[in-house]
Amino acid sequence: MSGTITYRRTRDVAEVRQLILDIHVEVRGEFGLMDRPFYQLDRFDERLSAYSSRPGWEAVVAHHGEEPVGYVFAVPLGENTAWWTAEQEPLPDGYVKEDGRRTLALNEILVRRRWRGAHGQGTAGALHEELLSRRQEQRVTLLVNPALSEGRLKAVYESWGYKQVGCQQPFDDSPEFATMVRDPLRRPTASPK
Repeated sequence: MSGTITYRRTRDVAEVRQLILDIHVEVRGEFGLMDRPFYQLDRFDERLSAYSSRPGWEAVVAHHGEEPVGYVFAVPLGENTAWWTAEQEPLPDGYVKEDGRRTLALNEILVRRRWRGAHGQGTAGALHEELLSRRQEQRVTLLVNPALSEGRLKAVYESWGYKQVGCQQPFDDSPEFATMVRDPLRRPTASPK
């Protein structure tokens, strides 16, 4: 596909809410998830509102010309975060102590079909790295359903440097997720020889 992908960052959910909701319905619908309560539009919009109301929330939207390609959004884990409380096996206190600057929680990343490459290469990876490129946190965490795509989605995150640290089901209607962490936040760059 010719043309350049551009990225727009925002901390104002009102600027991108409808675009995010539309892409959510399109992509999750393609995977047959919209009939599951956790993925239904009203539940997703509730989560979007909750995440975006927290300090430091940020979204990056990718465009090809004027056409939206995908999005990613994340928020730092605050001191009183519930992120780690649903872990099936508790992690050490020092690992889960948060202060609003230590860990970025990647809440969502979705790319429309036309821009999805084989094995997670391309647009999704570039969108992910664009988000992280200006973040100051030490590490990033995310939740992934390891049953989706026969484990291929989890493998993509592993190829981006994430490691599974546990499992959790944070909502009554959510799937059981693998909890993954990438530490440090950015991948080291190759040193010249």
